[in-house]
Amino acid sequence: MKKVLTGTALAVAMAFGAGAASAEVKVGFMLPYSGTFAQLGEAIENGFKLYVQEQGGKLAGQEITYFRVDDESNPSKGPDNANRLIKRDQVDILVGTVHSGVAMALAKAATDSDTTLIIPNAGAGAITGPLCSKNVFRSSFSNWQPGYAMGAAAAEKGHKTAVTISWNYAAGKESTDGFKESFEKAGGKVVKHLTLPFPQVEFQPLLTEIAATKPDVVYTFFAGGGAVKFVQDYAAAGLRKDIELVGAGFLTDGTLKAQGESAQGLLTTLHYADGLNTERDNAFRENYKKNFPKLPPDVYAVQGYDAAQMLDAGLKAVGGDVAKKDQMRDAIRNATIDSPRGKFTLSKSGNPVQDMYLREVKGEDNVPVKVAVKALADPSVGCKMN
Repeated sequence: MKKVLTGTALAVAMAFGAGAASAEVKVGFMLPYSGTFAQLGEAIENGFKLYVQEQGGKLAGQEITYFRVDDESNPSKGPDNANRLIKRDQVDILVGTVHSGVAMALAKAATDSDTTLIIPNAGAGAITGPLCSKNVFRSSFSNWQPGYAMGAAAAEKGHKTAVTISWNYAAGKESTDGFKESFEKAGGKVVKHLTLPFPQVEFQPLLTEIAATKPDVVYTFFAGGGAVKFVQDYAAAGLRKDIELVGAGFLTDGTLKAQGESAQGLLTTLHYADGLNTERDNAFRENYKKNFPKLPPDVYAVQGYDAAQMLDAGLKAVGGDVAKKDQMRDAIRNATIDSPRGKFTLSKSGNPVQDMYLREVKGEDNVPVKVAVKALADPSVGCKMN
């Protein structure tokens, strides 16, 4: 019986030669393709497809067919959007998403349907904490990791008081909690935590409060369009000359061209940096720029690329038979991923154990300063798989 593909799946299948008689693996992207995080979703998909392209368009001998759903960064639509991929399109693998609130809904739908999920960005702690599951993995980070690394780096610089600021959602709270944990462990004190609803970007009242509080340092967790405006507004308010601004790396990843001069010299922490100057990273960056010249080879692209690497490791272990779910998942969990960021392993909860870099903005690059914390593992509090 001839297989019929429609829409995006048909276009992608034709591009990758899926008309052949060999078996296929259906991959469903549930990513933001509109709104604040649209560029991030595009970069993740680009990275994933780049790795598959480098393998000749197949993983473990299997054709890859893609399906797409715009999650709109809307948690309330998460269950319905996930089920469009799981039930309607009957995908074998889910890849998504950016927004932690949406990822929570996606993880539940994946677990309920026993579908393998690889999360290429959202760092919600609960997913690899109390809600950890044998079928859920991350190719990115937990929200806690970059925050914890920057808390240690800020204390090392001699800062004693800090204000944290983020959108009032899970990612922001977990990131700023990570900063507070390590900053206060090193003798500092977070004197105030400021929030505003996602995705609002009216920062002026909060900047006025920061100016009145006069901390040594401000730690922030913003991404996408919100990160662009916060950095610009912070500089325009004249705060940087007296109060250092630092952040999780998403503050300056994929945003530097828009932020311009206002971002120069900013320090951030993340599991990737521009110009690591390793053979693996240089090859990735060159190939990405050649194939996707409109977007930088940033951390989002790396996370998508490594999601495909993780899937490849699992498929190779089962000879491409995606039906062997348990064996495939065990192989992913036990894999060492040769990432552009540097090699990493996975914890039992499925989260990367990875180096966290301290980076400085120079031009349109987040240049590595040093490894802030080596092989940092998320504590995965509440995960019964640990």
